[in-house]
Amino acid sequence: MSVEQLETPARVYNPGRTAAWLAKQVELGLATVDLSLSQYRILAILAEGSAQSSSLAERLAVRPPSVTAVIDGLVSRGLVERAHREDDRRRVALELTTQGQELLASADRAVNDRLEQIAGALGAKAGSRALACLARWHDAMVSYRAARAKS
Repeated sequence: MSVEQLETPARVYNPGRTAAWLAKQVELGLATVDLSLSQYRILAILAEGSAQSSSLAERLAVRPPSVTAVIDGLVSRGLVERAHREDDRRRVALELTTQGQELLASADRAVNDRLEQIAGALGAKAGSRALACLARWHDAMVSYRAARAKS
């Protein structure tokens, strides 16, 4: 299957533009809980377990100084804490605080509610299918990341 532009009844469909439009809707949902998309992504990664700035930068495909600036803001808000690793005191691990976990849960609800509201404009059945397609994209991203980690 190609991701070339497809004709739809309303206009030409472009997957990249639609993904960008969808990302904006995520940002609007996050604004209700005072988080940026970058902050949300970092909190979500840290929810999977502690990490170091360098590994976060790699997962986010940005330079380490960019991640450090965002993390500094999350630390100052009490959402993330830096902890020295027991096995190597020179290395600093980043971990979500309880407050960070609570804000991430609120952010998830805000974003999910916004996406469900948008999908609901299609009607119940088509809206459910649209959300199920996002689950498939999640699976694709996990598989893609795993394949890239092996190479």
